[in-house]
Amino acid sequence: MNAVEWLEAAKDLPLTALDLAFAHYLQQAQPSEDARHIWLAALVSHQFGRGHACLDLDVLRQSGVLALSWEALLQDLLPPDLAQAAASLPWTHGPSSPLVLDGPRLYLRRNWQAEQSIRTCIAARLAQPNATPNTLAQALDALFDPAPAPALAAGTLDQPISTVPCVPPGMLGALAQPAMQMGPASTVAPDWQKVACALAARGRFTLITGGPGTGKTTTVVRLLALLQWQATRPLRMALAAPTGKAAARLGESIAQAVKKLPANMQAHIPTQAQTLHKLLQVRAAVQARPAPELALDLVVVDEASMIDLELMARLMSSVPLSANLILLGDKDQLASVEAGAVMGQLCEGAQAGGYSLDTAQWIQDTTGQDVRAWCGAGSALAQQTVMLRHSHRFAAGSQIGQWASAVNAGQRQAVAELWASAPLWQPSQAASVTRLQPSASWDASLTQLVRVGWQATLTALSEVTQSNPQTTGVSNKLAHAPNPDAPAATRDAPTPLPREPGVCSDAQALALLHTLSQFQILCALREGPWGVLALNRNIARALGFPLDGWYAGRPVMVTRNDYNLGLMNGDIGLCLPTARGLRVAFASLGDSGNLGVRWVLPSRLDAVETVFAMTVHKSQGSEFDQVTLVLPDRVAPVLTRELLYTGITRAKTRLTLVVPQAGVLRQAVATQILRSGGLTMGHTLEARVLSDGL
Repeated sequence: MNAVEWLEAAKDLPLTALDLAFAHYLQQAQPSEDARHIWLAALVSHQFGRGHACLDLDVLRQSGVLALSWEALLQDLLPPDLAQAAASLPWTHGPSSPLVLDGPRLYLRRNWQAEQSIRTCIAARLAQPNATPNTLAQALDALFDPAPAPALAAGTLDQPISTVPCVPPGMLGALAQPAMQMGPASTVAPDWQKVACALAARGRFTLITGGPGTGKTTTVVRLLALLQWQATRPLRMALAAPTGKAAARLGESIAQAVKKLPANMQAHIPTQAQTLHKLLQVRAAVQARPAPELALDLVVVDEASMIDLELMARLMSSVPLSANLILLGDKDQLASVEAGAVMGQLCEGAQAGGYSLDTAQWIQDTTGQDVRAWCGAGSALAQQTVMLRHSHRFAAGSQIGQWASAVNAGQRQAVAELWASAPLWQPSQAASVTRLQPSASWDASLTQLVRVGWQATLTALSEVTQSNPQTTGVSNKLAHAPNPDAPAATRDAPTPLPREPGVCSDAQALALLHTLSQFQILCALREGPWGVLALNRNIARALGFPLDGWYAGRPVMVTRNDYNLGLMNGDIGLCLPTARGLRVAFASLGDSGNLGVRWVLPSRLDAVETVFAMTVHKSQGSEFDQVTLVLPDRVAPVLTRELLYTGITRAKTRLTLVVPQAGVLRQAVATQILRSGGLTMGHTLEARVLSDGL
């Protein structure tokens, strides 16, 4: 098959121009007579564009629909025995080949190299356990137990130690061997935060995963205090997160949690977090720069589920083996936008535990916690992985917690019952979870919901405007003016703000940014009538704001890191009136740990977008008091269980589900992301869509 014939055959498939060009380039550089080879090259590129680290040939052999998420009719266009042709690919030979065949997985070389780097770094860390001082148990008791513990002397690392090997030298997946018999397991739930601190103290690499409100940040603060208290000098620590928004929230949370520690354990704990890109010196202009060697003793990275394959490989290479590396995140959240699902794959068996009897005995001796119910033939990595299981945010009877649990478990019947029992949204409705089922992409109920959600922000904005006597009359005049650009359903919407700005102080700006964060609309899609772009315009109309340009009250999100302005991708700002004209206010954590305001001229912001509504992907790393989650009226590839779970768990107290078609909700619960990659130990295939009826 020549290039023209192949392009003709592939034109009806959802392959991008880049996929086709990549396959054509390989065929031109080293021609193959087997047309299946061209298909495989295009599919590897296609999977990379969809966030996969590789093309899983075992899954492709079983089902092209499952492997590629294509419709069944499109699978019939693929040539037969496609997966079997990988063994004879001419583009996988040599140390610089563009493709790499590794068992049942076909990679782009750079993805394969990233995975190998991650595996090698983790194995090296697991093979070098930390020394644990004899006073570790006492220190843990002082941090976790309410009863006063004996005072500990600082700097005890030089005392006699008791170590338990974290992993024998060898591969990442080597099984930990049980070495002793123990009595019956306790029925009391372990304090997993205490277990996490203990394991992190003994290892150079630790994974801590857990859902919202399970205490990941609290655990880290106690861990930082534990390690610092037992060191002979101030430790060099770094806190980081994938986005500026997540980094700021991490710093704020740690600053608050430090105050709850015993007074003699609060010293030298950092409260400043930075973006992972800044820590690793990643910039668009210097992507080829080698990974830096960080002169640090401890690195903690939050929201690790958002870290893609290449960035994780750079992180692993940058942290010296002598330092502790701790990754925090929710394994069940959406994976990174770019290729890879590193955190999810590394934590695949965290629910079961998989602790060896050796590990369980050490945990019992060190913490007093009994984890024998979670023993099993886990890998070496499992011995350094902890899943926090108790949610302090969602109580047992929490409606939001019930939704999150049912969605995460793929329980469609339970979700259907929760949907049926949820009351319709009304301004006076007190239920923590409500629903709307609009018949059109914008109707009166959505208009009312938006106005109620934005009422506190609009009131605060009005107060800022009216604080300037020169604009008070204008404000009163426009407060009842109809918006001629609005559709019929919103034409009587009041215009809350004058077109002439007032003056906003730093304190008012911080208060407004806080109020803005209390209510957020999240969307599954970006395009279409139910997507972010359309909803942002509809919301602007409903609230009486202009549809374009800069105006007081416009909320924006930074979409690209700007190191000159000190703004990171994901930062949220609000356009406000100042004495010098309109400026965009961003919350900024100062060197002293105090929250301040960074004012930016709108003309300097060339990578921002309006965020009356934002996608669920963009909301990762954030949380809001009230969330409205909007689904489209038809099934889309991005509508998955992970997206629903992530959107639902952004809400702290109130959640409204806007679902035009209940069947779309049920289908989303049934659809699970299956990202291919080689970092999962003991990986087993499972259907992407459950087989029972909707």
